Amino acid sequence: MAKNENKIKTASVLSFNRHLDASDGRMFAVSWADIAQGAGNTPILIQEKSVRGTISNRPKNSKEIDPAYIDAAVNKANLQTVDVAALPQGKDTVAVSFSLRVLPNVGRPSACNDAAFAERLESVISGYETTNKFTELANRYAVNLVNGRFLWRNRIGAENVTVTVERLVDGKATEKLSFNALQNRLNEATVHHDQQAQLKQLSAWIEAGLNETEHVLLKVTGFSRLGEGQEVYPSQELILDTSNAKGAKSKTLYSFGNNEAGMHSQKIGNALRTIDTWYPNADKPIAVEPYGSVTSEGKAYRQPKEKQDFYSLFDAWVNENKVPEIEQQHYVMAVLVRGGVFGESDK
Repeated sequence: MAKNENKIKTASVLSFNRHLDASDGRMFAVSWADIAQGAGNTPILIQEKSVRGTISNRPKNSKEIDPAYIDAAVNKANLQTVDVAALPQGKDTVAVSFSLRVLPNVGRPSACNDAAFAERLESVISGYETTNKFTELANRYAVNLVNGRFLWRNRIGAENVTVTVERLVDGKATEKLSFNALQNRLNEATVHHDQQAQLKQLSAWIEAGLNETEHVLLKVTGFSRLGEGQEVYPSQELILDTSNAKGAKSKTLYSFGNNEAGMHSQKIGNALRTIDTWYPNADKPIAVEPYGSVTSEGKAYRQPKEKQDFYSLFDAWVNENKVPEIEQQHYVMAVLVRGGVFGESDK
């Protein structure tokens, strides 16, 4: 069999910057009647609470199902210190506000140590840009702003949810869009027909940023009406010290300087890139990841054995000139928008 002379090897050093660059989200308390004035300047503060828990863990062996053991365990104080955040009295709405930069040069590596590979990659990226102009990806990112997915648990059970998106030029808002987020389903890559015109405008902004035709900086604010005194949900910190020393805090929430509640930029970014409905037997959008991994389910939806993971599709497209179906082209480009390190080891 003749050797495929067009086939090349993936660069051993290959990395890409992210192109949807969200800031951390700040959380404020407002009154629903005042949301037209924006998020305001009343930050939601994180406080500590000491609680006594009850036994609820699954038994590990026959000893732990003995009635005497259970009774003794129930009488032991399970004292915990946790962080909590809640709306104060007089404020019934949580506002989550962040900025979003849309950066150009998608698919152009920030580091690549192979000129031949870089040349082939440029040809692939340019071809996609000419044909698709990032229209489909921009629309899907816009949908996840409009539906308020980035609010995560703060969206669940809310009476009302409004999302505003402002286009910033020279530090000032030049245009503003407003959406009723609860009219839109999280499992659909579209929005209510009443919001189509504004979605088209928002999508055009994002597309312009990805295509480098305009500088695009957005200010996004989600307002969720939960009720006075109701708990709100900032990001939770990962505690690397798991020694579980007596008296240690069992839940730590993310905060800015003065215990002001916030959400990690990574969590917001994950929500924005939850656009992958192109994986095998898709029944819902999942976040764009090289293996389609969803950690909350302990499952990877894009298995290398099925050749539907990022590396299989990317290598075949760039290294072997095997152009994937258009849906998988969108997926590969979305992974490059996400950014990451994708070089092939020489070992």
